[in-house]
Amino acid sequence: MSAEVIQGLLELSHQLGGDRLRMAILGEGNTSVRLDADTFAVKASGSNLASLRPGDVTTCRFDRLLPLIESTSATDAEVDAALFAARVDGQAKKPSIEALFHAYLLTLPGVACVGHVHAIAVNQILCSPRAREFAERRACPDEIVMCGIESVFVPYADPGLGLSQGIRQEVLAFVKRTGRDPKIILLQNHGIIAVGPSPKAVLGSLLMAEKAAEIFIGAAALGGPLFLTAAQCERIAGRPDEHYRQKMLGL
Repeated sequence: MSAEVIQGLLELSHQLGGDRLRMAILGEGNTSVRLDADTFAVKASGSNLASLRPGDVTTCRFDRLLPLIESTSATDAEVDAALFAARVDGQAKKPSIEALFHAYLLTLPGVACVGHVHAIAVNQILCSPRAREFAERRACPDEIVMCGIESVFVPYADPGLGLSQGIRQEVLAFVKRTGRDPKIILLQNHGIIAVGPSPKAVLGSLLMAEKAAEIFIGAAALGGPLFLTAAQCERIAGRPDEHYRQKMLGL
């Protein structure tokens, strides 16, 4: 594993699980990075993001996990066996069950890092009747810049193969409908995923999504939110100065 790449993953994990952000506690959440065309590194099952160490990161082979996501008949036992078989080092810890969707998302165009957390404000909305509205509408320009013109919304599925298959289905439908690659994926009654070219980009998207959720909740208490129109969102998403700012921020 590249020491620099793994260090970036560890730093992202520590921030997401740290006391300041509190986006994940105990064993919640997971992170990953693509190492090369064949392998990726992902948080091991049962590890804590806040205290993640190199030994808590497992290198996995894409080709041992991706076929499962397209399977319609894989059993829990087969999934469990595949997670162990995917390890490059047979002595490494078992990867998180959610390594399945990390493997898929890391194959998307421009994606080299994935972060999944259970952010409090975001989950307050995802556990409410307005979850899909939060995914599909935007209230502030910077939310568009950092989180995309809208987010992928995934109806509830139990963690594991079913959730990974649901994520793949909804991402494919989103790309087909919008012609855009996603930045944020919202899991009903579960949590949020950010994808991007770097840990810095993933952290930025998650921070902005959590801020947007706090704004949404506050505005809802006052009878809102008052959303931007589709035309306004498209204009912000296409502005050259916003693209330049993203570049300067390393996003």
